[in-house]
Amino acid sequence: MIIRDVEFVISAVKPDQYPITTMPEIAMAGRSNVGKSSLINKMLNRRGVARVSATPGKTQQLNYFLINNEFHLVDLPGYGFAKVPIDVKRQWGKMVETYLGRRDNLRLVLQLVDIRHAPSKEDVEMYQYLAHYGRPHGIVVTKADKISRGQYQKHIKVIKETLKVLPNTPIILTSSETALGRDELWNLIEQHLIPLPEPEIDDEDFEREFPSE
Repeated sequence: MIIRDVEFVISAVKPDQYPITTMPEIAMAGRSNVGKSSLINKMLNRRGVARVSATPGKTQQLNYFLINNEFHLVDLPGYGFAKVPIDVKRQWGKMVETYLGRRDNLRLVLQLVDIRHAPSKEDVEMYQYLAHYGRPHGIVVTKADKISRGQYQKHIKVIKETLKVLPNTPIILTSSETALGRDELWNLIEQHLIPLPEPEIDDEDFEREFPSE
């Protein structure tokens, strides 16, 4: 995909703050230190679109980015950061669960997992949620540049087994340093950028609802 335009839209907390649109949405989820912001910036070929912080847990809202005036990329708050207060974790969890469960525009959830570590309890819970509720999803394995190529399959096997990945779940190996996997990631996203159909209006129903004078 050629990225022509990127625009920050809004940081949302609750549904009434979501953009009023039928545009498809692609969400990115993962642990607070998984490298989500860096990967977003590499995907968009922009510096600083998503804020990269040395302190995990900085993303605390649903950050909407409008891409090519065609769809929204939604950066979800990172989960699993120990230093975040418990009440804040609960708020984030409720915020994300509400979005994942109620947003009709959501077409794909990309769950990011660090290749260097076995998936955490929170990673497993996120994957189980997506699989149980049938949300289209893919696994994005980050930080591939941090280990040798010969170790890739060994670590991916651990991720698959820990998450109990379903057979048809796409798994894409990426690096925000080398751009590994960038094209594959965009190919997956483009497969899900199908506009929502306009609602069909029955003429008789319309006439009953809005009778002509």
